[in-house]
Amino acid sequence: MQYIPNILFFILLVAGVGYFAKNIRTVIRNIKLGTPVNAGGHKKERYGNVARIALGQSKLIKRPISGALHAVVYVGFIIINIEVLEIIIDGLLGTHRIFAFLGGFYDFLIGSFEILAFLVLVAVVVFWIRRNVIKIKRFLSPEMEGWPKQDGNIILYFEVVLMCLFLIMNGSDYALQQIGAAHYVEAGSYPISSLFSGIFEGLTESSLVIIERTAWWLHITGILIFLNYLYFSKHLHILLAFPNVYFGSITPKGQFKNNQAVTKEVKMMMDPSADPFAAPPADAPEPAKFGASDVMDLSQVQLLNAYTCTECGRCTSECPANQTGKKLSPRKIMMDTRDRLQEVSKNIDSNDGVFIPDGKELLKDYISPEELWACTTCNACVEACPISIDPLSIIMDMRQYLVMEQSAAPNELNVTMTNIENNGAPWPFNQMDRLNWSKE
Repeated sequence: MQYIPNILFFILLVAGVGYFAKNIRTVIRNIKLGTPVNAGGHKKERYGNVARIALGQSKLIKRPISGALHAVVYVGFIIINIEVLEIIIDGLLGTHRIFAFLGGFYDFLIGSFEILAFLVLVAVVVFWIRRNVIKIKRFLSPEMEGWPKQDGNIILYFEVVLMCLFLIMNGSDYALQQIGAAHYVEAGSYPISSLFSGIFEGLTESSLVIIERTAWWLHITGILIFLNYLYFSKHLHILLAFPNVYFGSITPKGQFKNNQAVTKEVKMMMDPSADPFAAPPADAPEPAKFGASDVMDLSQVQLLNAYTCTECGRCTSECPANQTGKKLSPRKIMMDTRDRLQEVSKNIDSNDGVFIPDGKELLKDYISPEELWACTTCNACVEACPISIDPLSIIMDMRQYLVMEQSAAPNELNVTMTNIENNGAPWPFNQMDRLNWSKE
């Protein structure tokens, strides 16, 4: 009988971690649906970005209020969960506060955890007020209605519950230590939970044990539920921010990738000896599709970007097209890409691991040409993103598909390209007249 709690804990742990691992494998499979990208070079620069941007939160603190609040939640949540290691060991072995032998250092750790838990509670309450009472503009965009808004609040409620359970667990533990209860060794410092220890006065030892054990079980169960909720939430970025920053673009802003197929065509046009009508060799590979119309045409890094998006809206709030009333929202571009990728994932799961064409695409079914052509390619969204997401790369790939596969560019762009083809310049003037201005 004495081992039943340990067995139940083991089953709970295996089920929680196992389901999480299954979902992470699905995420990895979905990302691999994209085209491979060679991003193995410049390791020193990439690791530097991870340390500065992902770990150091350097881009977040550019907005001091939200940046400081996020830093508190980030640091608090990461450090507090160090205690999860002790909970897991205690749960498996049937011990209680197994690290208590660390003495004064253990007191310092528990005290620090409590202060951070309180600060996390304060930050989460402020975040909730900013979203639901003050209603900051970047959280009111059309793409944030429905589930995205609920998801943002659910995660805040989760954090409040987890922090409160942590403090209740410690407070009842502290009360049990004060009365010398068996199995509850005197260990730890409780600067926050000891402040409300009065609520436990007059309770019997058995009642305190029930409160402490209930809070303990609910706390670890809540953490496992939270872990598995990440897959269904924008908060998957807690895990993916680090690889996303590592694989983020390190080329100068405004430098676009060169399309070798187009370069080859241009060189052929400029070579007088080349026969533009010559048939390709019989063993020549099938020409690659220009640009992207669906998620499978995007790169693996772009799909990783979509899964990593925090929906914070900093990109959209900095977008000049969005600010002037255009339909474009870089945040929506990333959310639509992720939604379509999830739809493709469900299709694959339902068809024995094979994607069956469903008559839908990312282009037009999720993202309209109007949104794509509203982009000024200014890179403001890329610069604003706190975790190196690049909505512009997706926009440009989809534009390329519209122009080169469907000849569906806006009339203004078609006129410009025609002028370049005929006159060698974007203006509608004959080349013979280009120097007429100098005669005046």
